[in-house]
Amino acid sequence: MKRRFIIYSIMLCLLTVYMPSHASAGSKINVFVSIAPQKYFVSAIGREFVDATVMVAPNRNPADYEPAPSQMMLMSKADIYFAVGVPFETTWLEKFSNINPGMKVIHTDADIKKKPINRHDIIAPWRTHQKHGRGHSHVSMDPHIWLSPPLVKIQAEHILNGLISIDPARRKIYKKNYSQFIAQIERLDKKFKTLFSKDTGKKKFLVFHPSWGYFADAYGLTQISIEIEGKNPKARELNNLITFARQQHIQIIFVQPQFSTKQAKIIASEINGQVIFADPLAENWYDNIQAVAMAIKQELK
Repeated sequence: MKRRFIIYSIMLCLLTVYMPSHASAGSKINVFVSIAPQKYFVSAIGREFVDATVMVAPNRNPADYEPAPSQMMLMSKADIYFAVGVPFETTWLEKFSNINPGMKVIHTDADIKKKPINRHDIIAPWRTHQKHGRGHSHVSMDPHIWLSPPLVKIQAEHILNGLISIDPARRKIYKKNYSQFIAQIERLDKKFKTLFSKDTGKKKFLVFHPSWGYFADAYGLTQISIEIEGKNPKARELNNLITFARQQHIQIIFVQPQFSTKQAKIIASEINGQVIFADPLAENWYDNIQAVAMAIKQELK
């Protein structure tokens, strides 16, 4: 950690003298995003006029991610950074701005009301809120806003405005691309509403990490999480969870590729079920979210 700090300090001294200019006519906008799904959104609106770089690779966890020195060097030439509200941004956004004071930072999660990651409708019956201090609950807010099509529409508007602020000459092009992207999202949203409106009984699905809460909210479903805030269930909780899954006739556990599948496989073997990957960080957001939606639909049957 000390070595990383020294490297960062050296880079900061070297790079603060560089002030990148806004995109000039005919050039691409140099964009940085936190996670891969954002690259899909930015590319849908900016298309051939943007060059988007992802900070957190799809196989990494954005909760504890630390940028590589090579990424920090590349960021010295960025025109704009689209933040989404993932945990690593809390520590690193200020450092990014110090390295590149001329880089504009756009918070695409602005105007989105986030929900607690362990609120009652996703928390399993065997869990209780962890109390800290004078009876207050320690509650983390769910950052996975890119997995809800209605919330993606809000993020897309921030991206549109950010691109126009850097490259106003192409305003009409970006607005046209944005309108087409919004239409695509609205068709997807309608499709999902129809898909899940026919389920009159079973509405719960089981995940290892609570990534799909906003998706569940949008379509009248309930996400039940095995792991909450990095804590796996204890032996007694695990037994209660297995009983709960049997009672609910749950046979699929959705797991995130960025996490261990060990406990999920234990539970799956006890309920004669199976483990299926549902990646919240896949770059092809459109195809991925449809595939996950169909897998959840299959489980609800």
